[in-house]
Amino acid sequence: MLPVLDSQAALESHYLDYLAALQKSEFSGDIETQYSSRLAMATDNSIYQKLPQAVVYPKSVADLSILGRLVADFPEVAFSARGGGTGTNGQSLTSGIVVELARHMNQILEINPAEGWVKVQAGVVKDALNDALRPHGYFFAPDLSTSNRATIGGMINTDASGQGSLVYGKTSDHILGLTSVLANGDILETEPTPKDLLLGHSDQSIQAIAQQIQASCVGFRDEILAKFPRLNRFLTGYDLEHAYLPETDEFDISRLIAGSEGSLAFVAEAKLNITPIANHKALVNIKYNSFEAALRHAPKMVAAKATSVETVDSIVLNLARADIVWHSVSDLITDVPDQTLLGLNMVEYNSNDEAEITERINRLAAELDQDIETQKGGVIGYQITYDVTDIQKIYGMRKKSVGLLGKTDGAKKPIAFAEDTAVPPENLADFIMEFRALLDSHNLHYGMFGHVDAGVLHVRPALDMNDPQQEVLLKQISDQVVALVAKYGGLMWGEHGKGYRSEYAPEFFGDELYAELRKIKRVFDPLNKMNPGKICTPFASDAALVKVSDKKRGTYDRTIPVVFKEEFAPAMSCNGNGLCFNYDTTSPMCPSSKITSDRRHSPKGRAGMIREWLRLLGQKDIAIDSLHAQSFQTSWWSRLLNTNSAESKGDFSHEVFEVMDECLACKSCSAQCPVGVDVPDFRAKFLSIYYQRYSRPVKDYLVANVERMAPLLAKIPRLHNVVMQTGLAQAVLKHTIGYVDAPLLSTPTLASRSEAYQFDLAQLQNLSKSEKAQRVLIVQDPFTSFYDAEVVYDFMQLVEKLGFKPVVLPFHPNGKPQHVKGFLDKFAVTAKHTADFLNQVAELEIPMVGVDASLLLVYRDEYTKTLGTQRGDFAVLAVHEWLARFAQESLFAHAVSETSSAPAPFALLTHCTEKTALPTSEKQWQQIFSQVGLELDIVSVGCCGMAGTYGHELAHYDNAKGIYELSWRNALSKYQESQWAVSGYSCRSQVARFEGTKPKHPLQLLNSQLAPK
Repeated sequence: MLPVLDSQAALESHYLDYLAALQKSEFSGDIETQYSSRLAMATDNSIYQKLPQAVVYPKSVADLSILGRLVADFPEVAFSARGGGTGTNGQSLTSGIVVELARHMNQILEINPAEGWVKVQAGVVKDALNDALRPHGYFFAPDLSTSNRATIGGMINTDASGQGSLVYGKTSDHILGLTSVLANGDILETEPTPKDLLLGHSDQSIQAIAQQIQASCVGFRDEILAKFPRLNRFLTGYDLEHAYLPETDEFDISRLIAGSEGSLAFVAEAKLNITPIANHKALVNIKYNSFEAALRHAPKMVAAKATSVETVDSIVLNLARADIVWHSVSDLITDVPDQTLLGLNMVEYNSNDEAEITERINRLAAELDQDIETQKGGVIGYQITYDVTDIQKIYGMRKKSVGLLGKTDGAKKPIAFAEDTAVPPENLADFIMEFRALLDSHNLHYGMFGHVDAGVLHVRPALDMNDPQQEVLLKQISDQVVALVAKYGGLMWGEHGKGYRSEYAPEFFGDELYAELRKIKRVFDPLNKMNPGKICTPFASDAALVKVSDKKRGTYDRTIPVVFKEEFAPAMSCNGNGLCFNYDTTSPMCPSSKITSDRRHSPKGRAGMIREWLRLLGQKDIAIDSLHAQSFQTSWWSRLLNTNSAESKGDFSHEVFEVMDECLACKSCSAQCPVGVDVPDFRAKFLSIYYQRYSRPVKDYLVANVERMAPLLAKIPRLHNVVMQTGLAQAVLKHTIGYVDAPLLSTPTLASRSEAYQFDLAQLQNLSKSEKAQRVLIVQDPFTSFYDAEVVYDFMQLVEKLGFKPVVLPFHPNGKPQHVKGFLDKFAVTAKHTADFLNQVAELEIPMVGVDASLLLVYRDEYTKTLGTQRGDFAVLAVHEWLARFAQESLFAHAVSETSSAPAPFALLTHCTEKTALPTSEKQWQQIFSQVGLELDIVSVGCCGMAGTYGHELAHYDNAKGIYELSWRNALSKYQESQWAVSGYSCRSQVARFEGTKPKHPLQLLNSQLAPK
């Protein structure tokens, strides 16, 4: 039986005392000390892991000041600021207190398009800022692959840059002023200011900082200019060169704070300059027969005044081809006949002058045509697009390549540790060839992509961090790369900061300049409270720097038994890239984390919880057979006693359950995550195991048996519906079982409507091949068949209108409700029984079609994982798949009924499982409608918040409603009710609940517009 799992991570006494004082103060933010909250902040997008003592979520500048003022009485307490958690070098990891600014301090305070600036709080996500600026004709220029979750505060602290940096520069180039808070609670307002004003400032903190700038940045200016190479991406940590502005004789304290990785102060607010959006944009995708050719050709593009030149190698391209993202770009990056595409340069041009951009593109195209004709430079083809949406799709693929590199088979995974090297662009090709030789000498696989225009290329060697010897190799390679970049006039950290690579700083800066860094640290943070160990330590302090060899996630993961890792492989595959933190409410990715603003409730957070849970299980010497034990082997009485025992109250399993219970099981993560972290898969396994020890709620049994109860209740649908609508029944459901808005059975029932279309196996077997070609077998599911029968009936009518004969298969449970609630033993039995039946039917070679995509996809995914080869090879098509595959000629020939009054256009909102698992479904529906002269808009929405039974559970009602309001309510308001086309049963139910009108399935709208055959 599952044991009690103690996290064994109690808080240190001085932190407990500090947090108690904070609780009593006027601090208005959140304070979290539970193990799961701390664990969620123990990792970022790097290979490192460090458990903090607590996580605090301030709501204002005043809250940040309180944190600093109180800490004076607690000398051992330290902080680290955190934004989106996208750092690749452990910049925000700490054993102290994480100060997370993204949850609450995420407001855009003011937009001033007339003067070209914006003021924001530190927790604003970069893409969210640009969404707000776009209507004004502006954007915030520094671009990152993590722009949909990286925060402005994090960008400032790492002085982030990315695509187009030759033109747009780094984040620090756009800072007009900062509001920051020092470790002692002092609030700094910084902007370029005459040095004499700062040197004589009445505020002692500001005066002391100014005096140090005078001593370090002015006094050592010749040494600084001689030491720092002239690189676009040169990151020093504290910007010694630009903190002093000789042309105006000003000091800019903000330049020291930018890039400081939170080691000097908390960045609270920022005033930023913004850039007008160019009126014209073009992207040229240049294809090469080798990656080296792409690298060596890039300087030519830079010389041709391109805005940016991005590159990816064949490894990244091939990973993209296998991902959902390729569907959006496949027609924009086509293969070249008789050539192998091994490298790609994406060359962008921007201009406000259409003639200028056309002339540049024409000149480049002429050169490329000549290169292709003469087979020069490895150029094998190119494509040009001027469409902004298409350009964004291509960059979306490029951005996702960061995560895609983690999607490789085997224990070795491409990881970030020496992947943002910067050298002068003219040296890049030679540098990369030598870099490749270095990696090849260690027999390593790797992928490459990056910003060749700026001399920055991301190289991620594949290592197994569960292997201690590979960890030693990582340090060896790091040392070798440091030497290599020095040889080519560059540096190790060209884009992603130092973090755990801070140990290389003393050697790089030299004793004299490194001492000046330490003096700056001392004047800002003399007691080493702010992110200690990063960048440098205070001057004259004996505090240590963090090191590349410090403890990593692999140190913990390697203690998890191999059989556990294999059983929970989707959780183990998470590489921390954080794409699941996507702020965009129209993205289907992880609705629970969007509504809770809690990192634990994300695929990354849930994967981390499961990994730790498995590690703790491993410490108890639990055998894998015990995890597979069927729930009935533990008596209900024992489970009840465990549930109420004092011993179990501190069980870490309860914290894991909390984050799993909030999951909607929508499966968006399984397709949206670059490495395929499938939370519903390991969530179901966890629930199955968890309930071996603890009692299940009654509602779980009701859900698991809905497919058995519905057919029985459908024999008395009117009586059932009358009873369910009584106050007593609703009170029992709500207060005893915990369910609200239980659905009513369809009347008339599907059974009564489909009597003439019943399945007769023997009769169908005797049909000729041509007769079978006219049949369509309709596979029932529990929700549309019994609670939304009108949809199935309309499909039968549509089939007939198109010249086919529908046949309704007898209902067989699908099993999804059992799987969602973790009744995996029962699900396996259901899946085997239904698969056997469907395999028998498949022998007829007649198409089988289901009307609810989320249910039929269970046959493709969960059945395959559970049954393996026993699943057989039956196929159940979605309606749009059948229409596109078998009914094309009928659709072309069919005219819209003259009596119809079709609105223009219809609006398609699809189920999140459908749009992620079947990424072409929306376009296919659009094409199907267009074939009969009907318009169909594809509306971008996230999750509706229902997701099966989640939205019916009282405990989740508020979140379900909140999720619906994130995107669905506004999207629907733009169309008339008669225009709504909603493909998911749960989505239609949710709309009916909150809008009072149940929308139609797209097949119903199509049926209503077609005249009878």
